[in-house]
Amino acid sequence: MAAITSAMVKELRERTSAGMMDCKKALVESDGDMDKAIEWLREKGLSQAAKKASRIAAEGVVAQYTNEDSTIGAIVEVNCETDFVAKTDNFIGFANKVAKQVALANPADVDALMAQAFVDDNSKTISDLVSDATVAIGEKISVRRFSRYETTGVVSTYIHLGGKVGVMVEVAADAAGRASEDVKTFAHDLALQIAAAKPEAVRREEVDVEKLEKEKEILRAQALNEGKPEKIVDRMVEGRIEKYYKEVCLLEQPFVKDPDKNIKGLMGEIAKAAGAELDVVKFSRFERGEGIEKRKDDLAAEIAAMQK
Repeated sequence: MAAITSAMVKELRERTSAGMMDCKKALVESDGDMDKAIEWLREKGLSQAAKKASRIAAEGVVAQYTNEDSTIGAIVEVNCETDFVAKTDNFIGFANKVAKQVALANPADVDALMAQAFVDDNSKTISDLVSDATVAIGEKISVRRFSRYETTGVVSTYIHLGGKVGVMVEVAADAAGRASEDVKTFAHDLALQIAAAKPEAVRREEVDVEKLEKEKEILRAQALNEGKPEKIVDRMVEGRIEKYYKEVCLLEQPFVKDPDKNIKGLMGEIAKAAGAELDVVKFSRFERGEGIEKRKDDLAAEIAAMQK
């Protein structure tokens, strides 16, 4: 019998998108003959995933996982082709498995994630699970991106609109803060805030410099177009940039549940009441399908093509 190498398994998987274990079995059954192995997979219905590889998967969900003591969290965007499939229990269950994998196995990137053995079943890789889900669900399934936090403070996650938006935030906290339910509520409120108000940075120092300079250019042009004298334009721009900071910096945003206070002020109140030291470290906000070019079905074109 021919020796089955990892390179052969990899090649077969790339050609068929079938699961790693299925590819190995196909090569064993075919005595290492690649073409026969492909036929074997097709006969077993295991290479169906390859037929869907060129499709656009822009629907899906953002899923989350947080451990019991809220020190490890993950959010992940998993895509499919249609909104109908995105709402099914099978797809949501698969996305939740991927989020759990990211949280517990700590992959470096999506490629590393795909190669990892699944934490709940070491006989399968995440790549195998994707292939299995593609065949079972009947659409192209892909894991697009993820974010993972691990802290000695508090991690909170929030999923909005059935997976359309997912947020994760890390709050630095001392022992008193970690023990406080008010601090956990504050972290959850932060996640809600981020989902609703779409901040771009935690604090001013983290705002993208290039974007900030572009904003200043736009504001300066607006002031000049309004006929303002050159000598006061710089002061006007400075004032409008202050307003810009309050829109894009989380700590300076008005709290969505009480606009009379900002997030920094709210954090101070919570810290004082809990006798704790708190700080917002970072956040991730995923919106399903953002940046993906969605397929546009042209029914007239399809009919014309069929008639030729």
